[in-house]
Amino acid sequence: MKVKELFDQWSLKGLKVNLKFLEMDWAPADAEKDAAWEMYVELITRVTTQHLLPDEGDEETALASIHSLFDVTRKVIKEHGRHCEAFARIAIVILNQRIRPFTAKWHRLAVAGELKKPEAKVAFRKDLAELQDVLRGYTGLLATVANVEDMTALKDGQQGGAGNA
Repeated sequence: MKVKELFDQWSLKGLKVNLKFLEMDWAPADAEKDAAWEMYVELITRVTTQHLLPDEGDEETALASIHSLFDVTRKVIKEHGRHCEAFARIAIVILNQRIRPFTAKWHRLAVAGELKKPEAKVAFRKDLAELQDVLRGYTGLLATVANVEDMTALKDGQQGGAGNA
């Protein structure tokens, strides 16, 4: 499969990625499948992909969970090493282009005490919902690479897949 086709399948658009990388044929090695599985499990078990109703959860806890993805991703990449270069490229792009802007914005506001204010909580949850949409696509991509069913949407009684991610 081409990396671009995988990105398109899971609606991961607007990422700045090397064109040669996007056009490359990719048959994930076992190390990449293992790394994708580990990241997939981390993502589907967090607020990163699971809907958070207005009366559920806590914004600062959600922010901390999302921020912890930096350490988790680094650990997965280091454990699988050079044998998962394509996986690492994708994971780093998601971290730097989608997760980092979210955490940078909201960490600064949380430190300033802004996340205690009702209007900031509403804005945080709106931004979180937008990030979750991207991360559900990423989770679908990871499930495809790991060759497992995407269970991201099962909470809603749906089957996984690109249409439900």
